[in-house]
Amino acid sequence: MSTTYKMTIAGCERELEMFEVNEHLDIAAFILFNDIEITEKASAELLKVCPEHDVVLTAEAKSIPLAYEFARQGCGKYVVARKGLKVYMKNPVSVTVKSITTASQQTLHLGESEVKAVAGKRVLILDDVISTGESLKAMEQLVEASGGIVVGKAAVLAEGDAADRDDIVFLEKLPLFFK
Repeated sequence: MSTTYKMTIAGCERELEMFEVNEHLDIAAFILFNDIEITEKASAELLKVCPEHDVVLTAEAKSIPLAYEFARQGCGKYVVARKGLKVYMKNPVSVTVKSITTASQQTLHLGESEVKAVAGKRVLILDDVISTGESLKAMEQLVEASGGIVVGKAAVLAEGDAADRDDIVFLEKLPLFFK
């Protein structure tokens, strides 16, 4: 099998490095960090197809640059669900999640100030890649627990079966590589 997978994302051609998830599955890793061109172009393209929203919510960490740029070009506000509690996060709302690219379960948290930013607002959940949908589900639970309204879920890429979902917006399909 090749060590990279070539694809075009928001008009940008990239070679994604392949990684083994387990003995039966490899993935092409889409790492948004350091790729300003795709971050800007993907945000512009996604904004064209996403519903109106008041705030963007993403999970720490790979999607933070995307959420920032998406909000900068759009609604002007974004919130990050943190993977660890910080001393300044008063009265946190927390949800546990297990995603395909993470070795163990994680807990996502919103502190009181983030909860206030989401409460009563139309929230667009944003991620770099949607695969199993577990991170999305956790962020939906955070929005609901915070009194916000999920108006859409979006990602740059939909991996594997996620590309068949009708409840998400995405730019490109990313295959899974079964051995």
